[in-house]
Amino acid sequence: MLINVTTTNTDKLSAVLTVEIKPEDYEEKVDKVLQDYRRKANIPGFRPGHVPKSLIKKQYGKAILVDEVNHILQHAVYDHIREKNLDILGNPLPVENDSIDWDSQKEFSFEFELGLAPDFELKLSNRIKVPYYKIVADKEMVDRYVTDYAKRFGTMSYPDTTSETSIVKAQFVQLDGKGNKVENGIEEEASLSLESVVDKKSKKGVTGLKIGDKITLNLKKALKEDFNLASLLNTEKGAIESAQGEFELEIKEISQLDPAPLNQELFDKVFGPGVASSEEEFRNKVKEDAEKMFVNESERKFYDDVKTTLLGKIKFDLPDEFLKKWMQSAGEKPISKEEVEEQYPDMKDSMRWQLIENRVIKENDIQVGQEELVAYTKQMVMRQMAQYGQMPTGDDLDSIAKRVLENKEEAQRVTDQLYSDKLKDFFKENLKVDEKEVNFDEFLKKVK
Repeated sequence: MLINVTTTNTDKLSAVLTVEIKPEDYEEKVDKVLQDYRRKANIPGFRPGHVPKSLIKKQYGKAILVDEVNHILQHAVYDHIREKNLDILGNPLPVENDSIDWDSQKEFSFEFELGLAPDFELKLSNRIKVPYYKIVADKEMVDRYVTDYAKRFGTMSYPDTTSETSIVKAQFVQLDGKGNKVENGIEEEASLSLESVVDKKSKKGVTGLKIGDKITLNLKKALKEDFNLASLLNTEKGAIESAQGEFELEIKEISQLDPAPLNQELFDKVFGPGVASSEEEFRNKVKEDAEKMFVNESERKFYDDVKTTLLGKIKFDLPDEFLKKWMQSAGEKPISKEEVEEQYPDMKDSMRWQLIENRVIKENDIQVGQEELVAYTKQMVMRQMAQYGQMPTGDDLDSIAKRVLENKEEAQRVTDQLYSDKLKDFFKENLKVDEKEVNFDEFLKKVK
């Protein structure tokens, strides 16, 4: 059976695909299905297998015809696209046709709109400059990390009076504007690190307190702006927002986290025996590890900048009207024309970038082999499980990687990531990479 399918370009980026279906294309299959229905039909007044063919055709013939024609259409359209090597965008869109008479019509003609991928020249050279922001850990960051390590391996003490770095367990009682306890107000025993108190006057007020002392604080004013006061007081965010902020604190317990001294014991606990033997070596190792954590951030930013740069330099059009029409029906739920107009600019950039990526992959024969995919998946599994102190090896690692790749969605995600890494390496080799050292705050400004 050879279905007549033709494609006619309406312009350089659009075409109409026409499928002509004649009786000889569908009659044999329709008759076969009708015979099967007749053999199985159980209709009162007729013995099984002896229902008149005309009755079966009257009851089921149209539905069977429609199903068969739709089946033929699906195969004919995509077989034609594959055979003619048509590079299309989105999916073929059927042209509405309300004039079909399924009861009497024998020959059918269906049309589909196609959006065609543009032809463009891929101009890549080392004259195209793309910044690469290498994030360095400055002194302020290293000091902060060193302090965090010292606290993590510090010891608890229980002083008689509070300091700015104490942790207090206190009874919190909500007060009204006159300093009286609010009836049915917030009342909770909770622990608070006094380092969270940033208001100067409040900070002075919370030092030198003893167990049993009481102090009134405006918590909204006293604490850090991003402090989760609702969580501390075990209440709803709305209750905090409606409160005036004044609370009475009665000190129940005072504790203090005393940071570990910067000595060999701490160095060994953090990095293992012998890795750092002095404070200078310890700080250098902290700096090195911190900068390693930022590499992925730098890589993502570099790839985004490559995308922005190449989208600006490689110009080509897309079948805009077709793609807007396709967007309306492409998702799980139809969207309005207004929503399409709002979303189209981002979708257009995304599709243009996908076309550029695919051209780079094709012209430079960038491939992902099965062995590479398995090895990459194993590395990914090891990195993820190392975060939880686990290090699978041998058959265990093989088994986990196999399960990951048996999941089609996960396998596709890993494949895409591997292609992305290969593309990053390609762009580093073929474009001019302008490396710039920045601290993390400067990097965040670049990202914004």
